[in-house]
Amino acid sequence: MRMGDLQRLFRPRTIAVIGGGAWCTNVIRECRRIGFDGAVWPVHPTRHEIDGLLAYRSVEALPSPPDASFLGINREATIEVVRSLRLSGAGGAICFASGFREAEAELGDGGDMQESLLEAAGGLRVLGPNCYGLLNLLDGVALWPDQHGARRTGRGVAVITQSSNMALNLTMQTRGLPLAYVVAGGNQAQTDQAEVASMLLEDERVTALGLHVEGIGNVHRFEAMARRAHSLGKSIVALKVGASEQAQAGTVSHTASLAGSAAGARALLARLGIGQVESLPVFLETLKLLHVTGPLDSNRIASMSCSGGEASLVADTALSTGLEFPPLSERQRADLATVLGHKVALANPLDYHTYIWRDGPALTGCFTAMMQGDLGLGMVILDMPHADRCDRTEWDSVLEAVETTREVARVPMAIVSTLPENMPEDVSDRLVANGVAPLAGIPEALAAIDIAAQLGRPRPESPPLLLPGPEGRSRVLAEAEAKSALAVHGLDVPRGAHAVSPEEAVAAAEQVGFPLVLKGEGTAHKTEAGAIALDLHDPAAVGDEARRMKTDGYLVEEMVTGTVAELLLGVIADPAHGFVLTLGAGGTMTEILEDVTSLLLPVTEDDIHAALGRLRIASVLSGYRGAAAADCSGIASAVLAVQDYVTANAETVLEVEVNPLIATSTRAVAVDALIRLRDER
Repeated sequence: MRMGDLQRLFRPRTIAVIGGGAWCTNVIRECRRIGFDGAVWPVHPTRHEIDGLLAYRSVEALPSPPDASFLGINREATIEVVRSLRLSGAGGAICFASGFREAEAELGDGGDMQESLLEAAGGLRVLGPNCYGLLNLLDGVALWPDQHGARRTGRGVAVITQSSNMALNLTMQTRGLPLAYVVAGGNQAQTDQAEVASMLLEDERVTALGLHVEGIGNVHRFEAMARRAHSLGKSIVALKVGASEQAQAGTVSHTASLAGSAAGARALLARLGIGQVESLPVFLETLKLLHVTGPLDSNRIASMSCSGGEASLVADTALSTGLEFPPLSERQRADLATVLGHKVALANPLDYHTYIWRDGPALTGCFTAMMQGDLGLGMVILDMPHADRCDRTEWDSVLEAVETTREVARVPMAIVSTLPENMPEDVSDRLVANGVAPLAGIPEALAAIDIAAQLGRPRPESPPLLLPGPEGRSRVLAEAEAKSALAVHGLDVPRGAHAVSPEEAVAAAEQVGFPLVLKGEGTAHKTEAGAIALDLHDPAAVGDEARRMKTDGYLVEEMVTGTVAELLLGVIADPAHGFVLTLGAGGTMTEILEDVTSLLLPVTEDDIHAALGRLRIASVLSGYRGAAAADCSGIASAVLAVQDYVTANAETVLEVEVNPLIATSTRAVAVDALIRLRDER
């Protein structure tokens, strides 16, 4: 079925407002307030006029099929009106009513109602249900049933959220962020974030995209949207919330307790080059910075303030980021000394004191001297005084100096307030108009700068994601079977043999050779269950340990020696994001250390080495304090072997774990393995 063009819904010339309640009256009011210059047609079966406009009895009675419709009616009526709109040739509809799939647990029939809605809509574009709608601040469209704080603009960022109330709250921001579009997607029954985002990104007036993500419906569509943004040179920032329940095998493996949907979402966003934020303030500040400057060329920044306390606060706060404050060059020191004299300690961050506070040329000279060299951005700390109680004249000289510095140095500039409330909206508006980023709050500002610097780094395009098959009942392969299956794809496993009795275990030990390890089969966490004995050196010890273990079978394996590090290598099938690869510190301390990183398959050898470098145990792997280094190429080979297995069995694999993968100086050996498959029997 061919879907209609979203442009008609987002840039309509005619709007039908269906229903007679306060929500619908509000839509009419907001259309007037925003300056919508098309036709607005109220629709109600019994009323002749609504809010001063002629009302029509039905969709069929309208002068022509509306481009966009707002449905402020109950869920049963919504389905029937959507069918009428589709049959009439309308463009699209905002479904305000709730009680569909998002309310399945409460109502019991929400899923059926949603299926009925989708059948009625056919190719008619539907936003929602359980959705406030959209604001187009570029063309003056407000399909919106409430007040909002957004202003018309000529260019700005697009924000899409799955929460209507969060969308409303975002319109009330007073941070000077120009909003081009605000869209509340509701439960995305038909039209998801990726489709809306793809359309909005094509608008040349949209400078960046912000996403509040609760869940991703179609991974490949989301992936294509991100690739298109990259090709257009537009950055995306995402606030991902709502970690889903852990995979079914949470009690079976360490991997499942560390991975799952939250880790999958983070890995997906990182893979697609999407900036990730942890709070709404950082979300807004990052979008504002990207709107003004775009991604930054470097993580090297210069900071300037007239207070040593502020300079120290900036330096300390930046420790949690990837930002750098490069030391001053001799040229910078000489130029700064000319402006500031010799009583000021010259450093980056710089406390330029208050000697030059009212001197505009001196401020400009100081700031331009600091902006020499390979810098991504310069920031000046400035908190504005109360406009109704104080004279801002002296502060304005700092604003002017920063604006001039940006033009002269041709390096992005920001003014940062220590407290968010000390960056008034009128000052933010002025700075944005003059190409300077007004950032509110030092922690938020530095987080935003860090993300903008990350987005500015060159990023090779990743291959399409490997997606898992359907979920279902599962079965777990025994350790020996799991190792055998992985070894076929190149995973290094210990020499070993299977035994069903203590006597067979002793005989097998003679063949494998000493020292060795004895394991009881059929137990996931062998250490806790007492089902493993290490470093056995003679047949008698093997027999004693075998008789102690309560098990139906044994694995007798070579004891891997020369351990540099124990690693966890796991893959979880995450239906929402693909196959999540977890790599990190392993062994019995896996959950306690939580030193892991996550990627999505497929990965390259370069990806693996970069991931190893992000771990806290990276220094151990590279040879800590003169100790032997791990065979990192062998570790990468182990990861690629597991990937090959998963790729070959993608339709049935639910989970693979190797823990520990023992890394020595010459090899990486999978001494324990688990595979969980969808049970197709």
